[in-house]
Amino acid sequence: MVQTGWTAQRWTEVFAEQADMFRKAVGDADLTTAVSTRIGWTLQDLVVHVARFLETATGYLRTGSRVQMGPPPVPGTLSPLEYLDLQLTAANEIMPAVPGNRPVWTFSPAAPDLAWVWHRRIAHEMTLRRFDVQATLRQLVPTSPDLAADGIDEVLTTIVAAKLDSDVPNTASGVAVVRPSDVPESWHVAFSPGEMPEVRAAAPGEEGTASVSGEAELLYYWLWNRMTINTASGDSQLLQVLQVGKGH
Repeated sequence: MVQTGWTAQRWTEVFAEQADMFRKAVGDADLTTAVSTRIGWTLQDLVVHVARFLETATGYLRTGSRVQMGPPPVPGTLSPLEYLDLQLTAANEIMPAVPGNRPVWTFSPAAPDLAWVWHRRIAHEMTLRRFDVQATLRQLVPTSPDLAADGIDEVLTTIVAAKLDSDVPNTASGVAVVRPSDVPESWHVAFSPGEMPEVRAAAPGEEGTASVSGEAELLYYWLWNRMTINTASGDSQLLQVLQVGKGH
């Protein structure tokens, strides 16, 4: 991690804030509305996705499973909002009760098998889905630069590696530099074919074969394929690897 100062408790607090905004937005909306940021999804699909994600993620925190578990079935007896409320309640109870250093299976080869990885993932998944519903309803609330910077760090240190961990060999080669304009953090991400990316803090003035800059919030949502920017330059393959939100 390039950043410091984030803890399981802080990610739990972020989750609670973002979840509250998400629940209020979908509660007042027509769930048949098409999601503007996810082609083919309705708000009902988004609600069910969030509920299933929470049930899956908190399952690792609750059980401490050291192996990957299968996804839960969608309950047929609950409405989408009832299912969501059940999982929001469970997450708000489970997350603060589990210490960040508890051993547990995690989803990325670049992440330690510790519970804080799930605390972080849950916080940022909730932030992303809050963005999706608010963007759809044109009620978008800004994301703080500090939270966005932590989200950038999660993508570059954890999510990109998970994306590349597949049966298709990674052929990307070169260095990407991600440099937000409104926070002190910046990232140097080195790619080699067939290897996991190596991430460290970028030095002042350091350049790469690909680079992207701008406000942290904009870069955060660009990485998740929610926004477009005109400040990305260099190797197009590397830029495509950095963007992890297609289909998510």
